[in-house]
Amino acid sequence: MPGAGPSGDAAAHRPAPGPHAGPPASAGHPTGVDPKGDGAARPAAPGPQAAVPGTPGTGAPAYPAAADPHPAAHDARSVSASDTAPTGADAAARVQGAPVQDRPAASGAGVRLDRRASDEGGGGGDDYTLQAPDPRVAPEPHAAVCVACRAGRVDDDGYCENCGHAQPRERDHMEQERGPVAAVSDRGLRHHRNEDAFAVGTTTLPDGSPVSVAVVCDGVSSATRPDEASLAASRAANASLLDALPRGTHPQQAMHEAILAASEAVDALADEQDVEAREHAPQQNAPACTIVAAVVTAGLLVVGWVGDSRTYWIPVDRSAPAARLTEDDSWAAQMVAAGLMGEAEAYADHRAHAITGWLGADAYELEPHTAAFKPDRPGVVVVCTDGLWNYAESADEMAEAVPADAAERPLHAARVLVGHALDGGGHDNVTVALVPFPAVPQGAGSA
Repeated sequence: MPGAGPSGDAAAHRPAPGPHAGPPASAGHPTGVDPKGDGAARPAAPGPQAAVPGTPGTGAPAYPAAADPHPAAHDARSVSASDTAPTGADAAARVQGAPVQDRPAASGAGVRLDRRASDEGGGGGDDYTLQAPDPRVAPEPHAAVCVACRAGRVDDDGYCENCGHAQPRERDHMEQERGPVAAVSDRGLRHHRNEDAFAVGTTTLPDGSPVSVAVVCDGVSSATRPDEASLAASRAANASLLDALPRGTHPQQAMHEAILAASEAVDALADEQDVEAREHAPQQNAPACTIVAAVVTAGLLVVGWVGDSRTYWIPVDRSAPAARLTEDDSWAAQMVAAGLMGEAEAYADHRAHAITGWLGADAYELEPHTAAFKPDRPGVVVVCTDGLWNYAESADEMAEAVPADAAERPLHAARVLVGHALDGGGHDNVTVALVPFPAVPQGAGSA
């Protein structure tokens, strides 16, 4: 990216439901991939680790909540804390609760469903009462009300006890805007749940200058409780950053510590599984996810990641080229970096999206990647899962998908990008956070 250079330790998904990538057949390549469930997978044994540069990479192909059950009065909740605004369907249908209209009983018919036997003038003992449910009956205090019939109580399994309608879940679609940063996450069109999570926030540095934070995580579908893993990681990383930055910790060091905190949070989930559950499902992997995050201060952009979620830089004026700021921890990227395969050949391979780095108790030794940049012009930082970049893989393709007014309307732009992925097929969960990078302070040079 013009005028943007790395200034530090640039150190170091998964497939949609369907056939998973199998292990490599040739010797010398990483073996034993564990599918992620959407195009990516995790290797069972460490493979050769390619050095990951800290400079912006070129775009390379890789692979592609519920609505509030109380739409009338819901609390906006974030994926990380308490600031997302889930959306949901609101059916207009009502359950038929009115009594059957009075009409003469047929000769020989001794049963009336709409009135007592005594109302029939001392009718026979075969008469009995069967009352229809009254939709006007108020549900229990604080009980969830069905979004479809507006009458039934929602049971613990998420179904209406009156009409049987399955209720939308909070994480199917989430939106959050915090100051200049915004994020949107959607379940997509093919998955049964959203295993992505995000957290965004703002704070100030010790000198009072503003700082924006965005964290995006993608659960490993082939692992146990991937949705819980991504949620725990995004919350932990966000909390760590918002705690460290105001205390004067350098943003790049704060990013490193935040990824370690996220890793610890995901590791802790594996310890929560009881002994009986482990005995009945010993083959299940520990909860796992990828992570990517960005910190934007006046004149400095820091990114950190583990896995194949990405960060892109898009200049506001588009007079300079866009750039990808992260390098995937994936089989294809590893093959290219090692010089064993060309980019086109590697990403055409069925093993391309097998990830080589992730957060989780069964991950290899964790080595968070971080990189710092000093852009020389205003721009927008796109932080996303592969559910988006599968439909805009290169930096130029991502720049074309990002609306021109993204810096002024980040939430709108995030919605547009999610829509771009859904229009493209929505094969995976889709999550994107947009962080505007302000104009460089007068007199500040680029590093």
